[in-house]
Amino acid sequence: MAIGTKEKASARRRGKPIEVWVTDEEKVAITEKADEAGMSRSGYLRALGINTPLRSVVDLKAVSDLAKVNGDLGRVAGLLKLWLEEKRGQGAPAMDVDALMREFRRCQGEVRALMSKVVYEKK
Repeated sequence: MAIGTKEKASARRRGKPIEVWVTDEEKVAITEKADEAGMSRSGYLRALGINTPLRSVVDLKAVSDLAKVNGDLGRVAGLLKLWLEEKRGQGAPAMDVDALMREFRRCQGEVRALMSKVVYEKK
């Protein structure tokens, strides 16, 4: 089973329990952090205890959203370029169109770099 996913009720039972005494506030905080990682409290504490890297479900959702934005940015750039090239010389100089396309590609590169940083970052 991958770290960062909820354990199913029918999962293999681990051998020995470890008691951890916490306050009500600490229990709430641990529960919230386990939910963010998409794990049970037990799985979350086990992963922390053996120093397993955790990946936040929230981070992966953000990467998915960024990928959609990056695709939209590419489509907008393509449509804009097509429209401006059909009207060559009427709407904007060719140099301005080329500069705009380079800026779109630069923005897309930045978005991809941010997505990679989130997905492949070592914690």
